[in-house]
Amino acid sequence: MVKCSICGKGFQTGHNVSHAHNITNRRFYPNLQRVRAVVGGQVKRIKVCTRCLRSGAVIKPS
Repeated sequence: MVKCSICGKGFQTGHNVSHAHNITNRRFYPNLQRVRAVVGGQVKRIKVCTRCLRSGAVIKPS
């Protein structure tokens, strides 16, 4: 699963463009980190984007 467990951010689509201007599809993936976090009173390992980590949306266990 390539989504943030907190905000639901997933991949975005775009194009690879070569020098000859050949265009192929590609995906831009979010920067997900596997962290231990408190979810529903229990400590679980979840995948979280770095923006949620930086903003303090993730409660880490003490």
